[in-house]
Amino acid sequence: MQNRTITALAREGERVFVYLADCSLSAMFMRQAEREGFTFGDGVKPTERKPDQIMAVHPDCTLHYVGAVGHMAFAANPENLLRVDYAKYRNGLKDYLYHEHT
Repeated sequence: MQNRTITALAREGERVFVYLADCSLSAMFMRQAEREGFTFGDGVKPTERKPDQIMAVHPDCTLHYVGAVGHMAFAANPENLLRVDYAKYRNGLKDYLYHEHT
């Protein structure tokens, strides 16, 4: 695994959503985010909350749930939204963007 950080991801764009395919990846993501100093907007540590399948990361080292509207935006794939597949990112793949499974 390459040493890729969530902090680096958060700096890639204004809107970065991370796709977490399963519970194991979700737990890894939350632990990594906490190690890197991320919190939720209210200061709660990532491992103190349950992750959603899609999490937003921000340059100010905060995580947010995207909610129903965020899930719809993720599915619509607008140009200004970076959709990251955490499994691919964590495994060091060059193309770590989320792509629909057809």
